[in-house]
Amino acid sequence: MRIDLHTHSTASDGTDTPTELVRNAAAAGLDVVALTDHDTVGGHAEARAALPEGLTLVTGAELSCRLDGVSLHMLAYLFDPDETELARERELVRDDRVPRARAMVGKLRELGVPITWEQVARIAGDGAVGRPHLATAMVELGVIGSVSDAFTTEWLANDGRAYAEKHELDPFDAIRLVKAAGGVAVFAHPLAVKRGTCVPESAIAELAAAGLDGIEVDHMDHDAATRTRLRGLAADLGLLTTGSSDYHGSRKTCRLGDCTTDPEIYGEITRRATGAFPVPGAGG
Repeated sequence: MRIDLHTHSTASDGTDTPTELVRNAAAAGLDVVALTDHDTVGGHAEARAALPEGLTLVTGAELSCRLDGVSLHMLAYLFDPDETELARERELVRDDRVPRARAMVGKLRELGVPITWEQVARIAGDGAVGRPHLATAMVELGVIGSVSDAFTTEWLANDGRAYAEKHELDPFDAIRLVKAAGGVAVFAHPLAVKRGTCVPESAIAELAAAGLDGIEVDHMDHDAATRTRLRGLAADLGLLTTGSSDYHGSRKTCRLGDCTTDPEIYGEITRRATGAFPVPGAGG
């Protein structure tokens, strides 16, 4: 089985619609794909309806969190999307995305970038606006050569000159909420240092003690040494280890299935989940 547990659609900051995403996942030879848009489940219904035969959909979301001033992302799998408290927190984060993006547009303009909110809004469309949309605008303007070039301290990295904070969950609260909604919590790309400051390994241990289920190890932003280090840490802490592409369509260079999750780990995730269940494709 080929299992990719981290992808994005136009419901957040990917370039594939949910329909295109599941069809492209099937074409890429995947057996299981998780749709984990940022702080939203808005793409799930369309993905279910379009799901090709032979492909299984795992519903999820990538939750925006912050610990001691450091941003981090929590992948939440197979939770009940209607659970009130978690739904309310996702809404708070989404509502804060627009003023945060407007603030970053203002900072970029102060730095001499001729970006406009209208341009960013056009790129984001109906998706949850985020930094990749601003980065795409910068590429359009010729300020940078690629979206990844925006995620540096010069521009939009977590400690970058044009970065602005938004409402984010405390990760301990995120774990509690995900578990209360019957879901499984996995720390996304925990040591992706090229994105900015990362939380220390001691914090990962504290999150594990609070109920964290796993960490994303095989990811494009983790080199071989980092993956080995994370596997050792996971073994010490009793955490599951996942692998994923973090696919964003044409907005990033990674392809569906570039990194995958072991079928036994996937089986354990589905066994732990009680809020929702994987959806087998029926040829949508």
